[in-house]
Amino acid sequence: MTDSEDPNDETQYHIAVGPDDVADAVLLPGNPERVDKVTALWDDAEERAHHREYRTATGSYEGTPISVTSTGIGSPSAAIATEELARVGADTFVRVGSCGAIQPEMDVGDLVITSGAVRQEGTSKEYVREDYPAVADREVVSALVAAAERLGHHYHVGLTMSADSFYAGQGRQGFEGFRAAGAESLVEELRDAEVKNIEMEAAALLTIANVYGLRAGAVCSVYANRVTGEFRTAGESRAAETASLAVHLLAKMDEAKRAAGVDHWHAGLSIE
Repeated sequence: MTDSEDPNDETQYHIAVGPDDVADAVLLPGNPERVDKVTALWDDAEERAHHREYRTATGSYEGTPISVTSTGIGSPSAAIATEELARVGADTFVRVGSCGAIQPEMDVGDLVITSGAVRQEGTSKEYVREDYPAVADREVVSALVAAAERLGHHYHVGLTMSADSFYAGQGRQGFEGFRAAGAESLVEELRDAEVKNIEMEAAALLTIANVYGLRAGAVCSVYANRVTGEFRTAGESRAAETASLAVHLLAKMDEAKRAAGVDHWHAGLSIE
C-alpha cells in the first residue's frame, strides 16, 4: 500500500491498486465477500489488492478482461473507489448489489437495472449541483438488458433511489422506534413516482461517472419488497452473472463501433 495521499501516485491510497492491476471495466459490489462470488463466474481471476473495504481482483469473462472492486456500504466509499479506479485507467463501471423493491409486482430474486437515480445521498452533491441528473450510460443499460435476456433472468428497468442510511433514510424505524421526518410517506411517494428500488450507491456512481465522462450503470438483486413485506437473500449470482456478461457485450459493442467508424452504439450495429 502507498503511504502517500497524492492522487498522482500510481498506487492508489485507499484501494491500493496501480495501472496494471485493473481492466478497463470494473464491477462494483459493496461487500468484499462478494468478490469471490463474482470471480467464480469468470474464466480466471487473481486478487490484486485488499485494503480496508476495498478488495480488487482481475481476470477474464468469455475472454474479455474484467475487474471487480468491492466498495463497502454507501456512496462516500463508492466514490473513493470510482475516483481511484478512474485514475489507474478504468473507464466503465457497473454496480452489482442488492436492493429493496418498492413496486408490488417485483419479486424477491428479480433484477433491477437502473436507468437513472434519485440523488437522496449527499456524496454527489459535493461534485455537482443538486439538479444535475444521475443518469446511467445508455450503452451500459443496453448491455445489461441484453445480458439479462440472454441469461433468462427476470428483470426490471427504471429509476433507483439512493439513500445515505439504511434505516432512517429509507423510511425504516431507527433505534427505539425512531422515525425520521417524512419516513411514513417516503416509500409511497417514491412508488407513486414509479421509482423501482432503493439502495445506497448508484446515484453517486452515476453522477460522478457523468461528470468525468465515464460509463456507468447498476444492476441489483431484489432482496426485499417493501410493499409486500417479503424478504429473502436471493439472486445475488444473477446480478453478478448479468454484469459480467454485460461487460463482455460492451467490449463487442466497442469493437463494432470501431469497425463502423462511429462513436455511439446504435441498433443498426451488430455484435454477433
